[in-house]
Amino acid sequence: MRRSIALIAAASMLIGMTAGMSFTASAYEVDELKVAIWDNNQLAGIQEIADEWSEQSGVKVQIDVVNWDNYWTLLEAGASDQSGMPDVFWMHSNVAQMYMENDILLPLDEYIEADDQIDLANYYEGVTELFTRKDNGSVYALPKDHDTIALLYNKAIFDKYGVDYPTDDWTWEDVRDAAKAITEAGEADGVYGYAINTSNNQDGWYNLVYDYGGNIVSEDHKTTALGSDEAKAGMEMMRQILEYAAPQTMVAETGTDSLFQSNVIGMITQGSWMINSFYTAESHDDYAWAMLPYADVNGNGACDDGERWSCYNGLGWAAKSEVKDPQAAYDLISWFCQEPQQKKQAELGVTMAGYKGISEDFANAFPGMDVSAFTKIEDEGSLYFRPYTRKTTVWEDAIQQQGGMLDAWLDPTNPDTMATACDNCAKIIEDAIAAE
Repeated sequence: MRRSIALIAAASMLIGMTAGMSFTASAYEVDELKVAIWDNNQLAGIQEIADEWSEQSGVKVQIDVVNWDNYWTLLEAGASDQSGMPDVFWMHSNVAQMYMENDILLPLDEYIEADDQIDLANYYEGVTELFTRKDNGSVYALPKDHDTIALLYNKAIFDKYGVDYPTDDWTWEDVRDAAKAITEAGEADGVYGYAINTSNNQDGWYNLVYDYGGNIVSEDHKTTALGSDEAKAGMEMMRQILEYAAPQTMVAETGTDSLFQSNVIGMITQGSWMINSFYTAESHDDYAWAMLPYADVNGNGACDDGERWSCYNGLGWAAKSEVKDPQAAYDLISWFCQEPQQKKQAELGVTMAGYKGISEDFANAFPGMDVSAFTKIEDEGSLYFRPYTRKTTVWEDAIQQQGGMLDAWLDPTNPDTMATACDNCAKIIEDAIAAE
């Protein structure tokens, strides 16, 4: 039930909200909620949506942007003493299981049950499953968004070196060949056809593993097929592309996005959450998107089912378990996740919605830049949820380093090095799962 509203209805004026919800300022025990996020690109849109709730509820929403590393330091520090934690915040697949199991997050079941604006069936299944605790079935966050991956290319570089633009019909072989042509033609200019880091997993090499029939983590989160022949075939293609990509030393020092915006890289893959960075960049008129390439595994020259995959992830809006006013915290979370606000989030170009059926609104949010590659793949490709286990960061960090995939990035000329890297990474994941 909406706590206290019935008790104070005679004494306070109920203010109708656009979603059919109603609140009064005196219905809550707090007059401000502190919110933390890690992406400054999303701040303006999220603050606008939050301010609309504040106007109706009387509760101010203070949103702070904390960079990725410090964000998790902040939450980890609050695990034992929640006084330093924000009231409401984003939750990520890397750590969601641990936070839920250790009762750091507020269980939302009773609030969802009483909320006629929230039906979990309306959200992407992978996201709702992520934020549902496996041992008791309780829900600890509502889906904020989802994302997909696309291929970004610089038309000016392709034009300069006489290479045809990528299309939605490209295979990974086409990417390799274009990278080769640009790198060889651009050698004197210090231009490379491609750039990727080992950390570009969801938005990069993970997708080749799935395109060729492997996986990083099984659907039951208990095994990996990264050491399989299928996964190794995908990573062998990755190795061939790496031969014509920017050296790992350059990528590690500068980063793929910065290199691309410095006009020395022809192609990268990137997630929908980063569109605005390129849309507002100085050379944005030169940038264009194509669907992720596919793997023509059966050699028939067409993209068949299971040959084009995009990883997708989704953040959740959560509250700390000891939040002073759970109802106020939940009502803000609910507001963020209701269909009208999810639609506005997409229309503002903040990010793709966690609510199904709103992808086209996001695709139309960037006049002058066609970003439909991110939405078309939902219909013309396949989506798999970002691989995770109970302690994702343990193995995810390790497979990016030497002894894992970094060995192949440092020596992309040797097929054996990549095959060995796959085996090593498979064992890292298997050992980490066994220790969970």
